[in-house]
Parts: sequence; structure tokens; C-alpha cells
Amino acid sequence: MGQDKDDLKKKKRKKRSRSNEKSVELVVANEAKQIQQQEQEKVIANEDNQKLKQQQQANQNPNKKKKKNQESFPFGNYKNYYGYRISNDMDEDPRLKVLKKEWFQGKDCLDIGCNSGVMTIHIANKFGCRSILGVDIDSSRVGDAQWHLRNFVRKQNHAKPGEKKSSSVGGGAAGSQEQSISLSNGEIKTGNRETKDLFQIVSFQKENFVHTRNLDENRYDTILCLSVTKWIHLNWGDDGLITLFSKIWRLLNPGGIFVMEPQPWKSYEKNRRVSETTAMHHRTIVLRPEHFQEILLDKIGFRTVEDLTSSLSGVSKGFDRQILAFQK
Repeated sequence: MGQDKDDLKKKKRKKRSRSNEKSVELVVANEAKQIQQQEQEKVIANEDNQKLKQQQQANQNPNKKKKKNQESFPFGNYKNYYGYRISNDMDEDPRLKVLKKEWFQGKDCLDIGCNSGVMTIHIANKFGCRSILGVDIDSSRVGDAQWHLRNFVRKQNHAKPGEKKSSSVGGGAAGSQEQSISLSNGEIKTGNRETKDLFQIVSFQKENFVHTRNLDENRYDTILCLSVTKWIHLNWGDDGLITLFSKIWRLLNPGGIFVMEPQPWKSYEKNRRVSETTAMHHRTIVLRPEHFQEILLDKIGFRTVEDLTSSLSGVSKGFDRQILAFQK
């Protein structure tokens, strides 16, 4: 009888022991599960943090492809345009040699697509414009142009006291040495000619020439459009080109001169993919550059044209373009 009781007690102890073991196993399993869940949450949290950081970095620092698109200059508004056109051993743009002084001296002039303004300033200084306005679609390039103008005037004001000076822009003997701009880097080389205060002659402003109405009341004796027609054509199509030509005609005084340097069609081919807009217009363009002269004479109404290209020399490779002067 007593033995039976002892056996029963042993069975109960074993049962409690097994029960306790199971409880411990459950606790351990639950703790392991919690630890695993915490680890997973940490991993997810880390991944989320990494994605957030990547997104923030992407917003602050666009990827290379986006940078490439931003640097494509869809309007031809290159940062160092004259560095492309002019080699370091040149003191002036070769195009200046084919321009006639009588088109600019004492005249009101307009330079469409002036970029960093170096050519605009050099024309004013060399030929003695009464006024010349440079317009560009890119405010950064207009800022560059204003800087170049300030720098040019500063160099003039700090010319050496013993140097021979003349009193007006473009004045002095035909063979006298001029102040010149190193066009490849925008630096000024000071010669022996003091010019009239160019701040009173040269100005720059941001304008989309095709769309602006800010110039409608102005009239000019000479208008330049040098290596700009392609960019207007690719961005606004044939309609934009005709608008350009028509507006130039309206802004010119009777007998006024329009100097144009059109890019050839092969240049369009090279730049057609700089934006979706340029690619689209490239496919639909009908009026090719070889038609421009006929359009300006027969449709727009210019009376005569002079081809200046044969006198042009010393241009950089890829920039040997036709230069035409039309008279209203």
C-alpha cells in the first residue's frame, strides 16, 4: 500500500518535471522568436534608413545621367563658348575681320544670342557703336556677359599712365594697337587704347527673342545673329525661324543690316538629341539652312545680300560657317 503511494508520488513529480520542461522550452522558444523578430525589424529599419538616405542624396546630388542632361545646353548656351571657337593664340574672333565698320560706328545695334557677351563687347570697342544690346535666353550667360563688361572697363581704367589713349570707342588711327579680349578664357589684354565708358554703350538682358515683346518699340541699325539660327530652329521649329526673321525685319531701320551666321544642316544632326523638343522639331523641319537666303530675300523682304565668307580665315575646325549680310 505504502509502495503504491510512493510510485504515485514519483509519477506526479515526473509529470510536473515534464510540464516544467515544456514551459521552459516554450519560454525559450518565445524569447528566440522575439529576438528573431527584433532582428528582422532592425534589418527592415536599416533598409528603410538606407533608402531614405539614398533618396535624400538623390535629391541633393542628381545622378550622373541627370547631370549629363542638365549640361546638354539645349539652347546652345555653352558655358565656355568662346573657348570652343577661339584658340589660345588668337587675340580676337576671326569674324571681326569681315565685319564692316560702317555697319556699327555711331549705330544702334542688337546682338541676338550673345552668350557671355565677349563678341558684343569687342564689336562695341573696335567699331564704336552708339549703343549695342546683347540678349540671351540664359540668365547665367547674361551674368557672365555683365561680368566681362565690368572686367573690360576695369582693365581700361587701370591702363598704364604712359600709354597712348584715344577718346572714343573704335577711335584712333587704323593701324593703332587695340585693347583686346582673350576670347578663350574671357580675360582682357590691355593695349594702348582708352575707350569711351562702355557702360554707357553696352548692355545685356535676358530675353527669349522668339517670344519676347520687350523689344517691340526698339529700332536698330544693325542686328547680329551669329550661330543662333540652329538653336531657335530646333527649339521652335520652322514657325520659330520665320518669327525670328520677321521680328528682325520689323526691328531694323530702313537700310539697316542683318548679319547672320547660320549653322549647316550637319550641325543640326549632331545636336538634335539634346532634348525631346529638339528631336521632335528635327523630324518636322522643312526649311533647311540652304533655303534661308531665299526666304529672307523673297519672303521677308530684304533687298540685297552680301556673302562675307570668302574673306573669313583663321577659324577653328567645325566653325567655318557662312556669314551673310542682308540689307533692308
